[in-house]
Amino acid sequence: MPELRTTTLVDAPVRTVAGALLDTRLLARSVRGLGLRISGGPVLYEGAALVGSAGRVSGTLAVTRADTTGVSAELVEGPLPRFRLRTDLRHTGGGTLVVDSVEWLSPGGPLGRLADVVVGRGLALKVLRARAAAVSARSAELLRARVVVGAAIVHEGRLLAQQRAYPPDTAGKWELPGGRVEPGETDHAAVIRECAEELAITVTPGDQVGPDVPLRRDLLLRAYTATLTAGTPTPADHQATRWLTTTDLPTLDWLPADRALLPSLLLP
Repeated sequence: MPELRTTTLVDAPVRTVAGALLDTRLLARSVRGLGLRISGGPVLYEGAALVGSAGRVSGTLAVTRADTTGVSAELVEGPLPRFRLRTDLRHTGGGTLVVDSVEWLSPGGPLGRLADVVVGRGLALKVLRARAAAVSARSAELLRARVVVGAAIVHEGRLLAQQRAYPPDTAGKWELPGGRVEPGETDHAAVIRECAEELAITVTPGDQVGPDVPLRRDLLLRAYTATLTAGTPTPADHQATRWLTTTDLPTLDWLPADRALLPSLLLP
């Protein structure tokens, strides 16, 4: 089965590069100039589906991994017996090493093997090079982006989530408590302030969990663990709050950015 691999060193932390990889638009832009099209939701997450096409030929990729270690996707419907795209991230002293690989299996017989040599390898290498350049550029953008913080508040083995009341296009969906970091404010200070304003509770923020998640070109979501130290969550501007077990997490209709964090929010 043919396989190609490329490596790129990106001058950004692992969580930032992982966030760049979650941007569906990044993948779409990197292949558009090659006559390929990719469409899907705004953010990649485990279980998401991407639809790709080249002319009249189309296929569906299922995302099997999307976290701080990288992204993987496999063809579940399309013209090839097998196609897999994998990106692994490794921390180094000089930045983040991005290891991209693609492997595929063409239809059998001499024509299939000829297609691998003449078309498949060349196209796969172009895709990997374009993707590497796009990841580097998007990571640089995210380093300058404004931050929205999310609080992963765990109490007695359960995670706190809140249900949006507005705007209409997101009403009813679930998210972590949090909000934008104000100018001159630290991420931790924003977590404390937002939890007090939104839920009338006091929390102590801890370490970051999961990757930076792109919301817009100049805005990202960054989540932190938090310990509830005082108060009972009382929503001010949300429909409801709910304490969730690990079994509950995948059953809610999460906002896409918060859904991307779920693999990092699995409870002990």
